[in-house]
Amino acid sequence: MKGCPPIADYVSFYWSKMGHWHEEDEEIFVHARDPFRRVDCLPSSRRVQVILDGEQVADSRRGVFLFETGHPVRHYLPIADTRLDMFSSSRYISRCPYKGISNYYHVTTKAKHHENLVWYYPEPVHEAERIKGLVCFHHELVDKILVDGIEIPKEATAASDGYF
Repeated sequence: MKGCPPIADYVSFYWSKMGHWHEEDEEIFVHARDPFRRVDCLPSSRRVQVILDGEQVADSRRGVFLFETGHPVRHYLPIADTRLDMFSSSRYISRCPYKGISNYYHVTTKAKHHENLVWYYPEPVHEAERIKGLVCFHHELVDKILVDGIEIPKEATAASDGYF
C-alpha cells in the first residue's frame, strides 16, 4: 500500500494555539527543539564593525559569535559598542526554541529609519546565555559587517528581503 500510513491513533496540535510548552521544567518556543541542531556562542576579540547607510553604527572587540546549525554566523555585540543614540525601542518580539524570546530596536540614520533592525535576548535559554543583553544586527539588511576589516559575505535568509 502506498501513501500515508494509518494515523487514526495519533494526535496533533497547532503550536500557535498552545498557551505554553515545556520540556521538563523549561519553556520552549515556536517548536520542539531538534536534537541534531546546535547553538554555540563563542567570545571573540576580533574587531566587528557594522555599517548602515554609509555610517558606522557599531565597533567592538568584545563580541560573541553565535554559530547555529543551518544559519549564518551572527555577531552579538555589547550595546555600549553601538551608536545607541540611533536606537529606539520596538514593541516587536520574536521567539526561538534555541535562544528564547528576543526584543528589538529600530535604528535611525541620517538617511533612513530601519524598523526592527537590531535584536537582543534579555533572558536567553541556557545554551545561549553568553548572548544575554548583547545586540545583533540583521546582516542581511545592513550595508556590511566587517570582521577584522574583512567584509563578511551576506547569506540569503528569511530576513533577506525584510520580514517585518
